[in-house]
Amino acid sequence: MSLARRSLMEAAAARFGWRRAYGDTTQVDALLTEQTETAYTEADDHAALATAKNDDVLAVQPGVLDVRGRVLADVLYLEGLLTGARHRGLATELIERLEDAVDHGHELTVLLADTVRTTAAAHTASR
Repeated sequence: MSLARRSLMEAAAARFGWRRAYGDTTQVDALLTEQTETAYTEADDHAALATAKNDDVLAVQPGVLDVRGRVLADVLYLEGLLTGARHRGLATELIERLEDAVDHGHELTVLLADTVRTTAAAHTASR
C-alpha cells in the first residue's frame, strides 16, 4: 500500500475513532508506548490550562463532569465488548482482563461523581 494511501486511511481512522487490530505483541507494545507518549506530551498543556482556569472549586467541576461522562461511556462500551467475548467463548484470560477493566472503570466513575459532589459541597461551605 502506498504511503499516501496509508496516510489517508490513518487520517480517516483517527477522525472516526477506528482502530486496527494487531496480532503481534511488538506492534501492540509500540502502539501502547505511542499512546502513553502522546498523553504525557499533551498533559503539560492540560496542566498549564487547568492551573490557569481552575481558581476555585466550581471551576474544577465542569472538567470533572466531562471526564466522568467520557469514562462512563467508555466503560459501557467495554461492557459490550465483555458481553460479546463471553457469548463467543473467547479466551478466559481476555474475559478476566475485560472484567477487571470494567470494574475499575465503574470505580473510577464513582470516584469522579464523588469529586463533583465535593466541589458543590465545598462551594456551599465557603459561602
